[in-house]
Amino acid sequence: MREFAAEGRLRHTFDGTPEYKRYLDEMPGVPLQDIWTDLTPIVAGTAERLGYPTQKPEALLERIVTASSNEGDVVLDPFCGCGTAIAVAQKLKRRWIGIDITHLAVNLIKNRLRDHFGEEVGKSYEIIGEPVSVTDAAALAKQDPFQFQSWALGLVGARVATSAKKGADKGIDGRLYFHDEKGGKSKQVILSVKAGENVNVAHIRDLRGVLDREKADIGVLISMEKPSKPMVKEAADAGSYKSPFTEQRFPRIQILTVKQLLEGNQIAYPRLLDVTYKKAPKTREKQAVNMALPLGSTQADEDEPEEPF
Repeated sequence: MREFAAEGRLRHTFDGTPEYKRYLDEMPGVPLQDIWTDLTPIVAGTAERLGYPTQKPEALLERIVTASSNEGDVVLDPFCGCGTAIAVAQKLKRRWIGIDITHLAVNLIKNRLRDHFGEEVGKSYEIIGEPVSVTDAAALAKQDPFQFQSWALGLVGARVATSAKKGADKGIDGRLYFHDEKGGKSKQVILSVKAGENVNVAHIRDLRGVLDREKADIGVLISMEKPSKPMVKEAADAGSYKSPFTEQRFPRIQILTVKQLLEGNQIAYPRLLDVTYKKAPKTREKQAVNMALPLGSTQADEDEPEEPF
């Protein structure tokens, strides 16, 4: 007892009874069991929450990946959804393969990796299954118009409108959100995607009507076909949007073909702050260079992200 007291190993209760102090780092502990209650789930307000209904905490995937692999090993997630396992594998310096059946998921994962690790991460992985030519895009449009729509919207960083898959899209296939004035509300770009033929000036007039109805600032028509002269004129007649921050003007109605998008053309709008997707927090780990093979091919109706606001 004197020895314990000299070592500071005793504490005394209110009635003077001595108790022996033990420290966790000196005890063997108990192996982790198969019920984990120490991890915080993804709930509203969680910093890493991206709005994906089946999203898992990164801490959960970090524990699984760390316990079951070493640096340089390959992590496979065949149902990668919003990419939590992929982001964790990248952070922990594992190579990885992610597979999903929707272009919607692939677009979300690309945005997540970019937000986590910066623009350079895009050079460290390869996407297999996405169209790389107008011919590929036409084949996808014929096979599955909804997946073509998701893919095309991903080329410009837009979100698929929640109601679009249900057929009642009200002329809106996708949206972009941005801020271009201090303390101002989010502003939006409305997108309409046409996978088929016979795109004409009536579609531009319809888009102008949607902009007025939604009080949106810019409208974009994405088409497989080159626009006709009447379409170009109707778009020009819609006027321009003037950014209150930069005084720069942007066409209020814009037409982009798939060929232009594949060549790198983008929507003209204020890019001071794009808030289309909820940003994944930056990783604090040193970036790893890995091989990646996300795959997208057909439509899935579940596991779609929620609206950002």
